[in-house]
Amino acid sequence: MSYGLYIGKNLTSDGHAWLAGYGDEPSSHWLEIIPRKKHKLNKTISVGVTKDSDMPGILTKIPQVIETHKHIRVSYSYYLGVPAPITNGGLNENGVAVRDIWSTSRKELIDMTPKDQKGPNYSDLARIVLERATSAREAVKIVSNLIKKYGESTYGGNSHIFADSNEAWIMIQFAGGVGLWVAERLGSNSIRASRPGYIEEIPIRQKNNPNFLYSDNLIKFCKDKGWYSKGPFNVNKILGDGKGRWKGVQWIEEKIKKLSERPEKINLKDVMWAIRTSKLTGDTAGYGQIVPLFNPSFNDLRMLWHSPIGAVASPFSPVFIGQNVIPEEFMMHKYLTVGESHRFSDERKKDVKDSISLVSQGVESTVSAVYECKRLLYLILQNEKLFFTVATKLFEKREKDLIEKTIHILRTVKILLKKKERSLSEKVLNNFSINELRDGLKLVQILSKNMETHIRQTKGFNKNIKPKSFEQIW
Repeated sequence: MSYGLYIGKNLTSDGHAWLAGYGDEPSSHWLEIIPRKKHKLNKTISVGVTKDSDMPGILTKIPQVIETHKHIRVSYSYYLGVPAPITNGGLNENGVAVRDIWSTSRKELIDMTPKDQKGPNYSDLARIVLERATSAREAVKIVSNLIKKYGESTYGGNSHIFADSNEAWIMIQFAGGVGLWVAERLGSNSIRASRPGYIEEIPIRQKNNPNFLYSDNLIKFCKDKGWYSKGPFNVNKILGDGKGRWKGVQWIEEKIKKLSERPEKINLKDVMWAIRTSKLTGDTAGYGQIVPLFNPSFNDLRMLWHSPIGAVASPFSPVFIGQNVIPEEFMMHKYLTVGESHRFSDERKKDVKDSISLVSQGVESTVSAVYECKRLLYLILQNEKLFFTVATKLFEKREKDLIEKTIHILRTVKILLKKKERSLSEKVLNNFSINELRDGLKLVQILSKNMETHIRQTKGFNKNIKPKSFEQIW
């Protein structure tokens, strides 16, 4: 389902907004830095879902743009009928951040969705926005135009949060195959959590309201179906699940609101807590991501904070637009990558279809950050009361120091960029990010070793088939 959290800039100690969250999928997630690319005039991309999707469709081709933007994204390998690699969230060189979050549609819309649906799926839309958008508002325009022209392949409905340094938009796309969507602007004083994405009342009688956008056919379609006649137009009640804000959403929005009322307002430590808390984050969280939505003097200074799995069992480390390398440990590994269990890492079977691994031997020879962090997670759950407290304290201590180091690095790189030392600044960012990602991984491994020793010397491992989990409020 995934989780997203937007906090407006007037509520923060740093004076800029935050977009944070995690992906919620069963396969591993890997970190990618995609360079700016130029494409041939007739270049196309494949979009949509296959017949294997729970709501089947047909893959189609749509035109690629002439040039795509550099961006950081997190990809994963599995959702039924959605071709990998699948994009969940990220940040581009223009400062546009994306979070993909499920949001269901009412049953009638799901039932009327064509069995041969076409058009971009939720992942396609997230990836295309990262490749093309220069602002959050433009992201809404890009998605709405794609849906209008090519349709949308849905698995029952979805939403995205698009954000930049000035504003954010929550955009919900509905099932049905008729191109229904609604978008709400989130401003400087906004707090919005999504799981699922929600929009409540929209002012349909106020034409050209700057805070709301929706498809041209939205109101007429709902009237024709008998779902709306007069009065307030509540999007969730009319087109969604009708449940309003889910319990977890209510809880975290209230917590963030209270934190914002302090004299010091919201800081990065608070945002990390909101993505780490075991009340919301557990085994299903595929990774964590926090984007500071500031507007630097150089695009290379844009950055995000990344954790390889849910931050309950992995520390955050910085990744920058200005770098071009990530450590092999954080790339795609065979572990939890769909289809890799029957593939070989050499070419003895190269003549056999689908027999060669998508992961290079060089990458696979390193440890997997996802695997190591997942191992720590399951160790923590053997003795949650003790181990989660210990891990959290150590992660927070490391992150406190790392935040200060990151501020100094950004200042250093800014000076280098002013002197037009782009190559040198790139090396500085590469070295810093790689070292810190690996340092965080070492901490995970040390914790795992000590926890394993403690378990073996005390109660031993829980070998029951029923797994342990955090008590959550979703």
